[in-house]
Amino acid sequence: MALTLRSSISFINQKETKILKTSDDVPAIVSFAKVKPSYRLRVKNSMQEARPARDNSFNSEARRNEKWEKVHAPSVAHSHSDSKRVPVYVMLPLDTVTMGGSLNKPRAMNASLMALKSAGVEGVMVDAWWGLVEKDGPLKYNWEPYVELVQMVQMHGLKLQVVMSFHQCGGNVGDSCSIPLPSWVQEEISKNPDLVYTDRSGRRNPEYISLGCDSVPILRGRTPLQVYADYMRSFRDRFGDYLGSVIVEIQVGMGPCGELRYPSYPETNGTWRFPGIGEFQCYDKYMKASLAAAAEAIGKKEWGGGGPHDSGQYNQFPEDTGFFRREGTWNTEYGRFFLEWYSGKLLEHGEKILVSAKGIFDTSGVKLSGKVAGIHWHYRARSHAAELTAGYYNTRNNDGYTPIARMLAKHGVVFNFTCMEMKDREQPDFANCSPEGLVSQVKMATKTARAELAGENALERYDADAYAQVLSTSKSESGNGLAAFTYLRMNKRLFEGDNWRHLVDFVRSMSEGGRRERLPASDSHGSDLYVGHIKSTREKHTQEAVLV
Repeated sequence: MALTLRSSISFINQKETKILKTSDDVPAIVSFAKVKPSYRLRVKNSMQEARPARDNSFNSEARRNEKWEKVHAPSVAHSHSDSKRVPVYVMLPLDTVTMGGSLNKPRAMNASLMALKSAGVEGVMVDAWWGLVEKDGPLKYNWEPYVELVQMVQMHGLKLQVVMSFHQCGGNVGDSCSIPLPSWVQEEISKNPDLVYTDRSGRRNPEYISLGCDSVPILRGRTPLQVYADYMRSFRDRFGDYLGSVIVEIQVGMGPCGELRYPSYPETNGTWRFPGIGEFQCYDKYMKASLAAAAEAIGKKEWGGGGPHDSGQYNQFPEDTGFFRREGTWNTEYGRFFLEWYSGKLLEHGEKILVSAKGIFDTSGVKLSGKVAGIHWHYRARSHAAELTAGYYNTRNNDGYTPIARMLAKHGVVFNFTCMEMKDREQPDFANCSPEGLVSQVKMATKTARAELAGENALERYDADAYAQVLSTSKSESGNGLAAFTYLRMNKRLFEGDNWRHLVDFVRSMSEGGRRERLPASDSHGSDLYVGHIKSTREKHTQEAVLV
């Protein structure tokens, strides 16, 4: 992979020239143009997995790199005292750590982090996958590849957000690799399929353990909540020296995709397609028992036999169903009872995990955040059907986001929300979408609840229009402004010429509260990062990185 970064700003001390050793096979070239004389960094990057070093060689190399790697955000102060400044983070690839337990393509990662630092990015985000860290057995944790990453991030002067990812990777929008739950957890699921979410037809979803068994010791003597707490405690103990300094935020996973929701719209095997309404996920025996108890408690035992019988199927529209149509069952006494129970169980699940996380990380100096999905399709319909099946009791008559915001604010947890880049006019008319309306509602909910709000883009976007929309939504004219923004996601396309210029422009603007609409021409013309693969058959395999 060849990386070429050109900028009118001098990022590197021109008196320094260093040779670095590496075992990588694919060249990555980072060159800084418009600086006389010009410097070129050649890094060889292996396509093979490599075990992280266990000695101090990486740290010593980091010290050697410090002189030449004086890469700063152009004219961007990193002080958080400026209340209008919105720090920007970039999500790392889903497969940053391999199934083999090593940091994936470390030399390419090193070059990419250097480039992100040059753009003024505050830091990066990475998933700490349960299925990788605790895969060898209960309480057997392997944090070593993440240690290597944290050290690399520290070397570049960046910050790190870490996601406690208790879900599987694969089967959802944007999932580019497969990382299942730990094999010992899968064994327990095979013995007792009711451990995972289940829809009305009996289809099981292996993405995440059902919240119905949160407090049941079904994982070899531990409850899921205990397993999550032990995992977070192990992380805290291993990374204590970095918490609050390099690692500045822990995003606590609470459901599929790390989001506080039910897996109501799974893409696996074509089960769901946009803009289907999805299905309720309350048919495992633990959820059914909870529903039955709730119904009996109010003297309506007949309401506890299962979810709504008229709620349709994954790919239907609201008006195709008795439950979600304009004057449907959702707005009856029964409908309100069921939706309050269904959404209430989700909120209770999230709060239990966050209370545990708060106790574990309370004095560590890190922020805690929780992610809520931006389900914007059928938002204009009265029932907001797609939000209801996901567990958000948000309708024309009921505000579903203020209760979530209040719960998060109660525990000092940041409300992280997606789809910040979307505009209503970009969506198909038949889907009844309103991402702008949804974001506006969430901004007002967090303001009312006094919860801190952070944002992400829902889909990969590289165009100036998407960045401009994020800039607009980041402001606090109506509701809460953004405290931080995390861009999805670092990959080869991000580093292509126009895409890179747009990112640099965006980071600059966010650092100035959105006041700068474009970079000055001198900077904009000079910023050019090119990424491309060079076939190994045409390249001489070398073992060094050279600044020339």
